[in-house]
Amino acid sequence: MPRNLALLLAFLSLGLLLMAAVVAPERRTVEAEAAAFASPLDLPPLGADERGRPLTDYAMQGAHIVAVPALVAGLLVTLLGTAGGLVRCMGSERVESLVSGFREVVGALPRMVVLLVVAMLLPLEWRSLLALAVVWALLAAPGAMDEAAAVAGRLGGARFVEALRAHGFSRLRIYLYHVVALNLRPVVVRQGAETLMQVVFLEVALSYLALAAGEPSFTHNEAVTKSWADLLYQGYQAIAMDVPSMHVLVLGLALVAVTALAAVSISSAARAR
Repeated sequence: MPRNLALLLAFLSLGLLLMAAVVAPERRTVEAEAAAFASPLDLPPLGADERGRPLTDYAMQGAHIVAVPALVAGLLVTLLGTAGGLVRCMGSERVESLVSGFREVVGALPRMVVLLVVAMLLPLEWRSLLALAVVWALLAAPGAMDEAAAVAGRLGGARFVEALRAHGFSRLRIYLYHVVALNLRPVVVRQGAETLMQVVFLEVALSYLALAAGEPSFTHNEAVTKSWADLLYQGYQAIAMDVPSMHVLVLGLALVAVTALAAVSISSAARAR
């Protein structure tokens, strides 16, 4: 993908997600039974659900649920990955051994098991996607740190820094420009973008399982707001029970696809020249 096109797609997809999150209504629209399963042509722009509520509410409220936690998780993984690469360039064996121990211990933990345990232990009033997103980011960080450390190692680590110091460059320029901006950027940005996408998929998966089991959601108050998982759950009825909700399924899949497009375009825009 050309870099300019990737930047444009990343800007548009992330901008669409954030804009939908900002303008999301706090509560669902009042039901209108006469408009049940209305198509986008009958009730522009996206149609209605099984109770006549516009699907725009689902799209915007779902974006409101995932936007900030996904961005926070992506930025956290990017920062931790960057730290892992910089530690390799510092030349301190003690610090590197501590970071390596963290990567090995946390990286060996099963992510979904730890995440579900944390979700179950959190008090009901504290349950939110942000808390789970931070946990997921911490569990995903060792992979980003390992890859960034490998890139820094191929550069030469501390020897690379000392060689540039001998040419008169300051440490700030060496670490921020030569190491991070020129060499670690493709790795840590891609890892952050993948984590952003994973958090969105995680929210959809957890909310879908909660809907199927009739349990309260771990990520939001389902009595007030609706997740993108509700679209997929209602859309599944179009396949399983011959209900006229195919447009609901298409919308749910399209929203997930926009998130995947954002992650792919961000990674492509940040790739090495």
